[in-house]
Order: sequence, then C-alpha cells, then structure tokens
Amino acid sequence: MKISAIIPAYNEEKFIAKVIKMVKKSKYVDEIIVVDNNSSDNTNRIAKENGAKTVFCKKQGKGYAMEKGIRTAKGDILIFLDGDICNYKDDFIHLLLQPILNGEADFVKTTFERQGGRVTELVAKPLLELTFPKLGHFSQPLSGIIAGKADIFHKIKLDKDYGVDVGILIDVYQLKEKMTEVNIGNIKNYSQDWHSLIGMSKQVSRAILKRTNITLKKER
Repeated sequence: MKISAIIPAYNEEKFIAKVIKMVKKSKYVDEIIVVDNNSSDNTNRIAKENGAKTVFCKKQGKGYAMEKGIRTAKGDILIFLDGDICNYKDDFIHLLLQPILNGEADFVKTTFERQGGRVTELVAKPLLELTFPKLGHFSQPLSGIIAGKADIFHKIKLDKDYGVDVGILIDVYQLKEKMTEVNIGNIKNYSQDWHSLIGMSKQVSRAILKRTNITLKKER
C-alpha cells in the first residue's frame, strides 16, 4: 500500500523544513504533501526546497487544507501532521502506522506526553463524555496527528475550522471503523492566547454538538 503524508501549513516557515526532514526518515512514506493554506511567509518555497510536493489552498481554514490534501494524495493510507512541531520522535511514523499495517485499526489518533490544552480539558473532553461517552477514553481528541485508510476520509465531510479534528474522530466512530490511539512521545507546540481560545472553544463545541440531535442556532 502507498502512504501519503499531508501537512496543512499556514505560515510555518520556522518549522516546516524540520517536519519534512523528519518524515523523510521514514521508510513507509511514499509522498509528502504540504498544503499551503494561503501563507504570507516562505512556507511554500522552503517546503519545495526540502523535497515536498506543494499545493495551494486559498480558502482559509484547516479543514479546507485537509480536503485539498485528500484530493491530491495518491496513497492508500493518509497521514496528517502538524507543521509547527519541531521535535517529532524518529519512530513516530512507525508508531502511527503500526496498528493499521497490522490490521488492528483503520484509523489512528495520537496522544503524547504533554498535558492537554485548555480547550481539550475544559471543552472537548467533557462534551465528548456527555454526548459520545464511548470516545471519552481518547486523551487527545483534538490532536491533528492522525492516520487512516484513504477511503475513510473520502466518506466524511470535514469541518473547516478548529472543530475539524474532533469532528473526524466522531465521524469515524459513527462509521463503525476500527479505531485506536497511540502514544508518540513528547512533543512541543505553542499555546494560543486566551482570546483565540474563545473562538476555538466555540468551534469545537459546535463540531461536537451538531453531530448529536441537538439543534444549534445559526450565528448572526
């Protein structure tokens, strides 16, 4: 099976080369795709210089970038990675893929040795435990580092904002696919300011609640 690594990226010139180089160490990955989500810095140029295939996504939003990556990728298995993490472990691709390659899972979510963020602990996890209790054991439901069989991603409709990752988790669960979570070690990324967290919390809540029978009011 061919495996594609997709990296949605917005202004990630500081870290994108390190991420690409780390992925290239893996014997499993057949193609690396960086989806430039309308960056204003040198993300696209640096990605090309480091051997990644780059595609441009003008519509702002991680979900749009992920959809572009899904349409572009040729792999039977798709991996999605964050472009702002500089300390992925050398074997993290193997850890991520192993349950799928062994036939134990169709979709893999990651956890890592870092305390969950404020939106994860105060919004996502409590809401999931109330609405989808069988997903309550996922310790990092908002993790964007995931892998799954390509046909799964073609079956679901992605949210376009910060709700995309928890939305994928719920949709895959509702498709009754085999799911698991793996620990990929310690990673470092950067916290958002409190004002940004308000919008993130709202988008994550909406992604979860709209997948229940709760009727949501449209924003004015």
